Amino acid sequence: MKFDTIIKNGLVILENDSHEVDIGITDGKIAAIGQGLGHQGEIIDAEGLIVSPGMVDAHVHITEPGCGYRDDWEGYESGTRASAKGGVTTFIEMPLNQVPATIDQQSIQEKFEAGKGKLTVDVASYGGLVPFNLNGGIQELDANGVVAYKCFLATCGDRSIDKDFMNVDDYSLYEGMKQIAETGKILSVHAENASITDALAEKAVRDGETTLSAYVESRPVFTEVESIRKIILFAKETGCRIHIVHVSCEEGVEEVVNAQKEGLDITCETCTHYLYFYKEELDNIGASVKCSPPIRERSRLDGMWDRLFRGDISFVTSDHSPCAPNLKKTDNAFEAWGGIAGLQNNVDILFDEAVQKRNMSLVQFADIIAANPAKRFNLTTKGSITVGKDADFVFIKRNSPYELKKEDLAYRHKISPYVGRTIGAEVVKTILRGIEIYDQNTGITDQKIGEFMV
Repeated sequence: MKFDTIIKNGLVILENDSHEVDIGITDGKIAAIGQGLGHQGEIIDAEGLIVSPGMVDAHVHITEPGCGYRDDWEGYESGTRASAKGGVTTFIEMPLNQVPATIDQQSIQEKFEAGKGKLTVDVASYGGLVPFNLNGGIQELDANGVVAYKCFLATCGDRSIDKDFMNVDDYSLYEGMKQIAETGKILSVHAENASITDALAEKAVRDGETTLSAYVESRPVFTEVESIRKIILFAKETGCRIHIVHVSCEEGVEEVVNAQKEGLDITCETCTHYLYFYKEELDNIGASVKCSPPIRERSRLDGMWDRLFRGDISFVTSDHSPCAPNLKKTDNAFEAWGGIAGLQNNVDILFDEAVQKRNMSLVQFADIIAANPAKRFNLTTKGSITVGKDADFVFIKRNSPYELKKEDLAYRHKISPYVGRTIGAEVVKTILRGIEIYDQNTGITDQKIGEFMV
């Protein structure tokens, strides 16, 4: 049988095991998996490398269009190029921080237009739930192909910007959940108690606090847990399917697990930075590591890793949320933009930390970066090396430490808390639908073959 491309000699992570097998690719799809598929087609030699499904990063912020407010933040071109370099072949884009926020048909079409001809990887879309799109906006987003919805319980958005994102009040949350339940899609929630965290931050500022350590203390664990409990209660009342984004603490995961035992359709994710950084080092790193929920204490890391290994945390994301550099250039943690640039360094860091340092199986690794998010958000052509799926792969070189430098970053702005860290594995090639989009030797492709998934 003749294929367009055959991948040979790599250790391939399949759905239930990993083997040295060939992969035959035809028309951008995986056409065959097996031994000795022949040499009829272009040969890609993966000898000595792990061949994993490309990462599906289910939590990424791209700020385009910026509409004169955020034009110099991360755009589609730089964001998707960084994605390719990091082994992320598909990401799900959040409905903020672009202007206007993705809240209805007009805004999602503006987003699609802004990204036209700029995508190096495939992009699926979130729609927003805000207090001002309850009269048809949710249904318009459903009709325009969003894979899920997102809301904030924590305070968010800039009220001086028309149609910027906004956190929900209790009624908007309740009514929005009822409407989303009718679509059958998932509502993903940023769960932090706004009134408490805002008041604690205001008190810290009055007291002259400026450190990241003080910022962490202004957003205590119980404010995350309380909000997750509220969401669970509302989900029971409305029947809405739920996903809790970027859980930073084991107590929050436990609430999700308990709700699952009661039969609720609920899952949660964590982020690479909650498995890697810890509170006691934040002030030495600086504002590039500020995020919300905040990075927790070092003593909490083992509990989060345990929950990930047990499957209580369904998958890991980047929550890539960069900004203009001036918003990070401050020694006052309460003034700095809260967001981490991490899209490019999920695969290599997670492989190093999970597989190489903690002996996670290759199959579970592929599940947490690809299969589980693809299944949860119904990305049926993505997530695993299976005949009929898109031919999306990342090649990983294990036991290959390197120091991440600013110039390595493909982001619009060379800012990331991972800069200066030694990472023990490398992404050496990324393939999207059978086409090489990154190679360690030749760099990132200039071809824009990525597509919006609608």
